[in-house]
Amino acid sequence: MTITIIGHGYVGLVTACVFANFGNQVGVIGRTPEKIKKLNGGDPLIYEPGLEELLQKNLEARRLKFTLDYDPTIKNSQVVFIAVGTPSGDNGEANLSQVFSVAEKIAENLKDDYTVVSCKSTVPVGTNRKIKEIISRKINSSVKFDVVSTPEFLREGTGISDTTHPDRILIGSESKKATKIMLDLHREISGERVVTNLASAELIKYASNSMLATKISFANLISFYCEKSGANAEQVLSAVGLDNRIGSKFLNPGIGYGGACFPKDVKALIHTGHELQVNTGLLDEVENINKLARNSFAEKIIKNSKGKKLGIWGLSFKPNTDDVREAPSIFIIKKLLENNFEITAYDPEAMKHIQKQFGNKIKFVDDPYKVSEGTDNLAIFTEWNEFKQIDLKRVKKLMRGKVIFDGRNIYDLDKMKELGFEYHSVGRKTISV
Repeated sequence: MTITIIGHGYVGLVTACVFANFGNQVGVIGRTPEKIKKLNGGDPLIYEPGLEELLQKNLEARRLKFTLDYDPTIKNSQVVFIAVGTPSGDNGEANLSQVFSVAEKIAENLKDDYTVVSCKSTVPVGTNRKIKEIISRKINSSVKFDVVSTPEFLREGTGISDTTHPDRILIGSESKKATKIMLDLHREISGERVVTNLASAELIKYASNSMLATKISFANLISFYCEKSGANAEQVLSAVGLDNRIGSKFLNPGIGYGGACFPKDVKALIHTGHELQVNTGLLDEVENINKLARNSFAEKIIKNSKGKKLGIWGLSFKPNTDDVREAPSIFIIKKLLENNFEITAYDPEAMKHIQKQFGNKIKFVDDPYKVSEGTDNLAIFTEWNEFKQIDLKRVKKLMRGKVIFDGRNIYDLDKMKELGFEYHSVGRKTISV
């Protein structure tokens, strides 16, 4: 097929590369000339394992092209995907201005035939009907189209495999013709097919992310109990997760969730609940516990540090991505700077983004061992594999102090005791020296 994707962020770019790799002709529309030039030159602009290679492969095969032009890109396409951002407003409401602006441009460029307009952006219930209304107002009778909702469920860091081997392909549609085309487009992709109406597809996306956020906040709530009672959060939650009705995924204590999806989607579902006059108390607490997890860890560092010189490992909201949107590290660092900490930080991919926010308030180095040199305390915010496998004996020799604050529980308690560290983790006993 020939398809168009509007937007080249995580969702749009990964989707474009995967569909091109299946042999489709894919045009990707952006709005910044500099970014379009870099993408056509093989630079993905974001860090995602395997993405640069997949991008360059399909550019060389001439199955993938990036452009600023809606015409003729859309006229040549059977399917047009909307994959632009829907950031949170101050009140939590999803900002749909980009979605609606794109819908108008699609209407102006549809061919005099049939096109499926597929919204992949995460949008509140009722948005796809508004997209259909916007397009319908601007076209003549010879133009035929249907709007479908196809939310994505990819995770940053595993975006390609999540796109090619998802748990499910979700298609919200009220047209048999559009449904058939979308099922055909996804024929090379595994996963259970779920076909619903538009409203259900929209809500499934928000419900899924909010459920995962709820599990994370529940795990952190239990970690609060554990720290007060002497219980071990990892043992408690591991046993809870063995119940097949619950499952172990996302049931890990830490410093809270972040990224482009969970914070935004929980807020948006709360806002939709208010509009529908639904009690959102559960989701309110999910969000509140997430804030408590970050604040609790910051206070732990402030209270137990031996000196004000602090090294930080990990800045991205999760490993295998350079994304720092709503990353717990940002909130914790702000609080530490307010308390006059001198910070040196390292992250394999995300330092350039944090540097934009903090500038020379933080010292950045290109190696985790350099972070350790002469520092009083060390804090871990992201569970990158290189931190799990690092030589802790060497780290101890480089540090001036011997205090480690582990926000992701990546080290064994007995090992840290044997090495002689004062070790503070989440929901587990403190190892004192």
